This record gives sequence, C-alpha cells and structure tokens, in this order.
Amino acid sequence: MPTSEQNEFSHGSVGVVYTQSIQFDSLTLEGGETITPLEIAYETYGTLNEKKDNAILVCHALSGDAHAAGFHDGDKRPGWWDYYIGPGKAFDTNRYFIISSNVIGGCKGSSGPLTVNGKNGKPFQSTFPFVSIGDMVNAQEKLISHFGIHKLFAVAGGSMGGMQALQWSVAYPDRLKNCIVMASSSEHSAQQIAFNEVGRQAILSDPNWNQGLYTQENRPSKGLALARMMGHITYLSDEMMREKFGRKPPKGNIQSTDFAVGSYLIYQGESFVDRFDANSYIYVTKALDHFSLGTGKELTKVLAKVRCRFLVVAYTSDWLYPPYQSEEIVKSLEVNAVPVSFVELNNPAGHDSFLLPSEQQDSILRDFLSSTDEGVFL
Repeated sequence: MPTSEQNEFSHGSVGVVYTQSIQFDSLTLEGGETITPLEIAYETYGTLNEKKDNAILVCHALSGDAHAAGFHDGDKRPGWWDYYIGPGKAFDTNRYFIISSNVIGGCKGSSGPLTVNGKNGKPFQSTFPFVSIGDMVNAQEKLISHFGIHKLFAVAGGSMGGMQALQWSVAYPDRLKNCIVMASSSEHSAQQIAFNEVGRQAILSDPNWNQGLYTQENRPSKGLALARMMGHITYLSDEMMREKFGRKPPKGNIQSTDFAVGSYLIYQGESFVDRFDANSYIYVTKALDHFSLGTGKELTKVLAKVRCRFLVVAYTSDWLYPPYQSEEIVKSLEVNAVPVSFVELNNPAGHDSFLLPSEQQDSILRDFLSSTDEGVFL
C-alpha cells in the first residue's frame, strides 16, 4: 500500500514494485567484444496473457532506469512514467504486460561500467566495452525472448528511448506490432553531439577523473554535476525557464549564484551525482551520438524493412530534438507506405514534455494503443 507521502501520486498506481535481475550467458556487441555474463535489471507491471501477445516494452531516456512506474519501498515519488503506466492509464496494466529494463552501459543494475570484472574483482569502469543503441536493443531482445514473447504489442520510448524503439523496428521487424517514438531522432545533429561533448569534457576535466578509474570516495562529482547542468538546460524551453525563474534571485543563502535558475541547476547537478555514475554518463551519451539510421534517402532505405504501425510525437517547444527530426522519420515511413500517425504537441515544457503529465498526450497514447485500424488513427 502507498505511504501517506505517496498518496499525491498513487491514483491508479501499480503500487509497490521491485526491480528484478536476470543473467544471460553472454552478449556479443556490435563492436565485436563480448559481455560475459550479461546482467539485465528490469521491472514488469500487469500480467502476460496466455497468448503472450499483450506485452509492451517501455524504453527509458539517458538518465532513466528500469523503474518506470509504481513505488519502491519508502519512496515518496513513483517511477519516471507513472502517469502513463497503471490500471486504467494509457499503458493500461489491466490490458497490457509492461516491461521496462535498464539499458546496458547504464548504472542501475544492468551490465555496465559498475559491473565487477570477474578477472580482478574490481568494477570495469572505463575498461567496459563501448555499447551502442543496437547493443541495448539486442540485450532487451534476450529479455523479451526469456518471457517467451515472440511479438511485442508495442515498443515505446522518448528521447533515447525513442531511438531504441526505432532500432527495434529495424533490427526485429517481425517482433513488434506497434512503435511509439517521442521527442527523438534517427540520428544526432552536430548541435546535439556538441551538447553531449561539452558534458563529457566537463567530466574528463574533473581532477578526480583518473582516466575513469576513480574510487567511490573520490568520484569526478563536480564534472558530472556540470554535465548534468548543461544537459538540463537543453531539456527545458525558453518559455518554461522564463515563466519558472525569470530573473529572480536565488532562494535561501546561496552565495555561488545570483539567480534562481542558477540555484535550480546547481541542485539538479548535485542531486544527479548521488544517483548516477560518471562513466555511465559518458558511455550512454556516446551511444546516443553514434546512433544513426541516416536521414533522407538513406533513412528511407533503412526503414523499408519495418513491419509495424508507428506513432511519432514531437513538441513545438523542444529545441533539443526539434520537430523537423521527427518529421524526417515520418516522411521516410510514408515513402515506404508504412502506417504512421504524426502529432506535434504545443506543450511549453520543452524536451521534457514527453515525461510530464498531459491529458492530451495521455489521450493520444491511449487512442493509438487501443486502435485496431491498420491505417492512420487520427
């Protein structure tokens, strides 16, 4: 049962949940190296039906994890997509079996830089092999197959999660029926790579970096905090920042900044350090930057193999993943006569819009998932 602190968020909640872990013998990466053994942390919500055709894989963004809905014991706030996952919600756990896993290369239970190397008993840290978006999806496929699921009802995700959903449609075209891509892209632009590079350089410039072989007592915390501050700026729109902060002074006795937006970013950076690993930040942002299905004719050729319906959602105020990148995906799908619905929402929250509660977004997701029309549903 939810605690008194959880009541604000608990309407329609899946309740208390637990992150589980499963181990596979190995995974050969696209770069040729092998992860042995392969560990995947995951959570599930709802019940897999007898036909095993009601499963939806939900893919998380850069700083997310397997905890997409419900509460962990003692938590005051639910998983990152709780507004949309639960009984009667868009991802209705009375109808669907929802699976959410932590990406490999991350730091929340799946194989990554924090994994202990069996050869020396120490974490791999920066000696962990490079991991791509394709590798993340191939690891997820092992988890899906473990459940005996041949074809997913849907794969859904925003930002990096949207890239994973796209990769699923290309790598396993016969394994999913529907694909939901939100605030995402078929490849990063030079500007998007630039933002991530600044974050990585902040970490590499930290005196505690030590080539990525730092101790937990002497982590590159300042560098990681700066990387998060830089990233967080890109997640919000100018309108949202102007409305929320304007030119107000900082709250409390904060000497290191003159403005409220500065104190907010400092808080975001410092709190991020407590829950994320610097090596994982570098690994995951590099996976994002190296992901490429192409644009124009190249993307059209790649998407010619897909066999599922698509819902693509963009946000007018998202300047990190601007709508033109979503439109590029839609055009390539349309050229291939793939059923696709495109929605551009005028949500003022910027890139973070896909994560935030929205009745309009809830309705769009709900209608798409419940639609049996093989064409455009809007």
